[in-house]
Amino acid sequence: MWHIQEHKSVGKSCRKVPPIVLKKYELWKDLLFRHGPAILKEFPGFHDEQLQGDRKGQRSSRLNLQYRVIYYVDKNRITIYVLEISPHVY
Repeated sequence: MWHIQEHKSVGKSCRKVPPIVLKKYELWKDLLFRHGPAILKEFPGFHDEQLQGDRKGQRSSRLNLQYRVIYYVDKNRITIYVLEISPHVY
């Protein structure tokens, strides 16, 4: 089982997102808690990808067309750190 730690701003962000996005975020957390980040490859709807530039080392998963969850993985501690849930800027 993996540990999931959320940044303190994630709770505030969750109050602002639409309920369907929050529901998908809970599903995302449940999958990672039970199976780890490798399970996201089996769900193409999350479009999990590694980020580049200033966010190198972090990953992004889609919650819907607009919202993303930004996180990074510490495999040594079996922990996933959720940094933010935010609308994607196109």
